[in-house]
Amino acid sequence: KEGQVLLGTVQRVEGRTVFVDLGHTHAIMPYPEQISRERYTPGARVKVYVVSVQASSRGPEVIVSRTHPEIVRQLFTQEVPEIASGSVTIQSIAREAGSRTKIAVTSTEPNVDPIGSCVGQRGMRVQTVITELGGEKIDIIEWSDDSAKFISAALAPAKVISVQLDEVSHSARVEVAEDQLSLAIGRGGQNVRLAVKLA
Repeated sequence: KEGQVLLGTVQRVEGRTVFVDLGHTHAIMPYPEQISRERYTPGARVKVYVVSVQASSRGPEVIVSRTHPEIVRQLFTQEVPEIASGSVTIQSIAREAGSRTKIAVTSTEPNVDPIGSCVGQRGMRVQTVITELGGEKIDIIEWSDDSAKFISAALAPAKVISVQLDEVSHSARVEVAEDQLSLAIGRGGQNVRLAVKLA
């Protein structure tokens, strides 16, 4: 089950460690793997990503996460048939757990809209994932091999005027209107950080 998303039940909380009942076994969710603003109450159902399974003197030790970027990929795969079938692929994920995630998607079929597929009718598909992640904001952008075009999309929701690439220093200079500056940077530079991780 390593690398999969499983539905478990919060068994107990000891200090900063959450113990999750997965049915056939119990898992540990250390503090760094927890979404900081989430409260884990005993009996609550929660989807977790299985980070690792290691042998210990007391049997297998299962480590699970709510912050791992791959949980986003797995949740979208469960919700979006086009991703499950391979007609839409998630090329890149950048996440600040509990706050905002950006995913870059592309389509392997010309008549399939990758963003529309992930959003779903009236936003139902993406909303299901957002709800599962406790209200975390999710930006879905289209992947592009054109670096300037992709950087421009990655800085959404800000509107970009131009992107100048410097191949030598592997950097980019982005121009936005003054009223778009704070939106492009994001709170505490979050939008720029996520765009950099995504690219």
